[in-house]
Amino acid sequence: MFNRDRWREIFETIGKNKLRTFLSGFTVALGIFIFIILFGLGNGLKNTFQEFFLDDASNAIFIYPGRTSMPYKGFKANRRIEFKNEDVEDIKQNFPMFTEYVTPRITRSELTSFKNESNTYTTRAVAPGHQFIEKTILMKGRYINQLDLNKKTKNAVIGRLVAKDLFKKEDPIGKYIDVGSTVFKVVGVFQDDGGDNEERYIYIPYTTRQLLEKSNDKVGQIIVTFPKELGHVGAVAFEKSLKKFFKDKKSVDPRDPNGIYFQNLTDDLKQSQQFAVVLQLIVSFVGLGTLIAGIIGISNIMVFVVKERTKELGIRKALGATPRSVIQMVLQESVFITAISGYVGLFLGIAVLKNVGLSLEEYFIKNPFIDFGTAFAATIVLIIFGAIAGYIPAKRASRIKPIVALRDE
Repeated sequence: MFNRDRWREIFETIGKNKLRTFLSGFTVALGIFIFIILFGLGNGLKNTFQEFFLDDASNAIFIYPGRTSMPYKGFKANRRIEFKNEDVEDIKQNFPMFTEYVTPRITRSELTSFKNESNTYTTRAVAPGHQFIEKTILMKGRYINQLDLNKKTKNAVIGRLVAKDLFKKEDPIGKYIDVGSTVFKVVGVFQDDGGDNEERYIYIPYTTRQLLEKSNDKVGQIIVTFPKELGHVGAVAFEKSLKKFFKDKKSVDPRDPNGIYFQNLTDDLKQSQQFAVVLQLIVSFVGLGTLIAGIIGISNIMVFVVKERTKELGIRKALGATPRSVIQMVLQESVFITAISGYVGLFLGIAVLKNVGLSLEEYFIKNPFIDFGTAFAATIVLIIFGAIAGYIPAKRASRIKPIVALRDE
C-alpha cells in the first residue's frame, strides 16, 4: 500500500544526501547505458555483415576459370581453362532441378562518353538472370532480356551514378552512349543497395560482347543460383557436383585447387554470420561485465549507506519501529533510486544509438540498435539486484539492538 509518510522520509533522506544519491544513481545509469551501447554496436556489426553478404543473392555459386597446377590426362600444368557458351547450357541441361538462374559474366573496363562528358566504367556482359542474382533495382526502363541476347542488340542498362555523371539532369532513356567506340542505346537505369561502386556498372548482353570481340563464344565466369530450399548442406553437395562435372569436362585433376575456382556464397554467408554472432557475444559479454560492475557498485554503496544510517535506524527501533518497517524503508529507497537511474540510462542509451547510427557506417557499424525488450529486461535485472543490494544490509541492520546502534560511531 502507498505510505505517504514513508515516501516523505525517503525524499527527505535523498534531499539531505544529494551526493550519495547521485553516486548511487550514476553507477546504475552508467551500467545500463554502457550495456545498451555495447549491445547495440554488436547488432550494428551484425547488420553490416548481413548487408555485405545479402546485397547479392546468397544462394549463388560463382565459377571462375584459372590455370592448372598439375598435369592431367596428357595435358601439361599451367594450362589456361576457358569457359564457353556451351558450358552455360550444359549446367542448365545437367542440373535442371538444382538451378534457378544461370548467367555468364564478361567484365571489361572501357571509356564511356555522352556529348562532352566521359569517364571509364566497368561493363558487365550478362544474361537476364543476372538482375536477380545482383538484386538490381530498376529505376527507369528495363533490364537486358532474352530478345537482346538473341538479336545481339546494342542496348545498355546503366547505373544511377553513371547516369548522374554523363547525363546530369537529362533523362538517359533512349539516349545513345559511346562505350569503347561502340554506340549503345540506354534502355534502363538501375540502383543497387550495395553502394556507390555497384551503381557505376554498365550492363550489356553477353552475346553482344562476344560479337564485338571477333564473334567468339568465350565467357569470363559463370554464376549459378539454386533454390534456397536446398539449405547449406544441399548447397555444399551441389557445389561438389558442379566441381566434379567441370573438372571432368575440362580435364582438370580432381586434386588440382587452381584449375577452376568455386565461390559458394551460402558457405561464406554462414561463416560470416557465425563470426558476427561470436563478435556480438563478445561485445555482449563485455556489456554484461559492465552491468555486473554496476550491480557491485550499487551493492557497495548500499552497504555504506546502511552503515552510515546505523544510529538513525537504532533510534527508529528505540521509538518502536519494527525490523520489517526498517527493511521496507531501506529497500524502498534502494529500489526507487535504482529504478529511476536505470530508466534514465536506458532511454539515454537508446537515444544515443539512434543519433549516432549513420555516422558509424564508415566504421562498419550499420544501424546499431537494441531490442527494447532486451534493454528493458537488463534494467529490470539491475533493479532486482539493486533491491537485493539494499535488502541484505537492511536485514543485517534490522537485527541490531537499539542500544548497540545508538553507540555506533
